[in-house]
Amino acid sequence: MQKNILVTGGTGFIGSHTCVELLNNGYNVVIIDNLINSKKIVVDKIKQITNKNIIFYEIDLFDKYELLQVFNKYKFDYVIHFAGLKAVAESVNKPLLYYKNNIMITLNLLELMETFKCYNLIFSSSATVYGDQKPPFKEDMNIGQGITNPYGQTKYMIEQILKDLCSCNKFNITCLRYFNPVGAHPSGLIGEDPNGIPNNLMPIILKVAIKNNLVSDLDNRYENINIFGNDYDTKDGTCLRDYIHVVDLAKGHVKALDNMKGYKIYNLGTGIGISVLEMINKFTEINKVDLPYKIIGRRDGDLAEVYCDPSLVKDELGWEAKLSLEDMCRDCWYFIIG
Repeated sequence: MQKNILVTGGTGFIGSHTCVELLNNGYNVVIIDNLINSKKIVVDKIKQITNKNIIFYEIDLFDKYELLQVFNKYKFDYVIHFAGLKAVAESVNKPLLYYKNNIMITLNLLELMETFKCYNLIFSSSATVYGDQKPPFKEDMNIGQGITNPYGQTKYMIEQILKDLCSCNKFNITCLRYFNPVGAHPSGLIGEDPNGIPNNLMPIILKVAIKNNLVSDLDNRYENINIFGNDYDTKDGTCLRDYIHVVDLAKGHVKALDNMKGYKIYNLGTGIGISVLEMINKFTEINKVDLPYKIIGRRDGDLAEVYCDPSLVKDELGWEAKLSLEDMCRDCWYFIIG
């Protein structure tokens, strides 16, 4: 019998790719998204990729009444919770918005899950919960110290809520701590397409590549890539991050559904630190494009190195990242150029 799964934030970058993998693995999928940072057309793209039906509701999780109507209509076996605000810089400038939104929508969701006896949840967490500790990050490290922004604090706080919830022995909850997802579906139909000004490196690379290689316009924000500091204690002075292909990440969620018992935490990353300059140079090499950049001052809150030890998820779930940095760069660009 097919299982029903609710995916909040399912039209977003990670959510949409996860929906593709869920459908391809035989799950019935219902998406809830308020489209604050995504587009409704993604639903049609998911259907096109999978040739399967998917149900979509444009709902804000703040609206508990509307969310209740969805729970009344379907009996969910699982929930994957992606929904939430996620821009680090914005969270520093608007902390109350982040605390109110990310925590309250999660509480609304959990309360209805309990009411309707749906006790299986995968939570979209983040490497930011490790704070400023020295990598590689392992799941048994203490968390919550040295977190540099309100976004990361909300992820930490929600993890604590979920851990306490599991102590009542009803819920099975898995927290997946992401590192730096990039890439796109190899079909070129879905990828990272944030509304407004992007905050992450790859969307900025794509904006600059478009500006300098495809079109000429008056938007001077994307003449070049700003690299925030080249004097870190790293191999080339720029920050290191654990970049993972979004398709690998999506497959990690499907694997996690197979082993839900109690409270579990897994890192989803490659375990390899790639520098900002390495990413720029690899994208240039693979896609044969011009990517001008300039070095500017360090950005507040940036850590020199962020990468994980992914051995636990491999040992317990049999999951590991398969796709390469070349795949990430190639698939991103194909998503843009078609």
